[in-house]
Amino acid sequence: MLESTVNSLEILGSKLESVNPDFIIISSPHADWGFNVPLHFLAKNFQGNIKTYLTGLESPKFYFEEGRRIFAEAQLGSEFKKAALIASGDMSHCLKEDGPYGFNPEGPNFDKDFQDFLVKKETEKILMLDEVYPNAGECGLRSFAFLLGILDAAKIDYRPEILSYEGPFGVGYLTANFNFENNKKNGKSKIGKKRA
Repeated sequence: MLESTVNSLEILGSKLESVNPDFIIISSPHADWGFNVPLHFLAKNFQGNIKTYLTGLESPKFYFEEGRRIFAEAQLGSEFKKAALIASGDMSHCLKEDGPYGFNPEGPNFDKDFQDFLVKKETEKILMLDEVYPNAGECGLRSFAFLLGILDAAKIDYRPEILSYEGPFGVGYLTANFNFENNKKNGKSKIGKKRA
């Protein structure tokens, strides 16, 4: 079970290692496993600085703006700085009757729309998903909004790629990668990024 997720994470881990970032920024709604599990797969041999950002219950728009602020404060656009970005968190926990929160039709709809909006780069729609599907039982939207805020502030053109999605236990697990269309735009240095 979760073979697609594990395979995708291992692929991203190899990519991250080849990029050799100066540091990693990881956001998660969970202080322990939310950081440790993705880092185990994506950066187990990483020796650089890892900056963690814990998300809470504020709106996705709040965390989008926090991502923009962190970009400015960390001067991620400076020359010779490469950062790998990891957004950690689950999709809906309401995909099956025998899942952690039972079944709610908002769960599968949330997961589908999130993926569609991600591929189409419809950030405003992603940031509204908690209002459209308040009962989806997700825990990764704010973490992902934080990552999108950093990307927005960096003004880097990117192409999202869904590597895997599965929900065998009633919880949606999405793994995606962001491919750069242009590694240097508006004078900003490239930033490596991953989604787990």
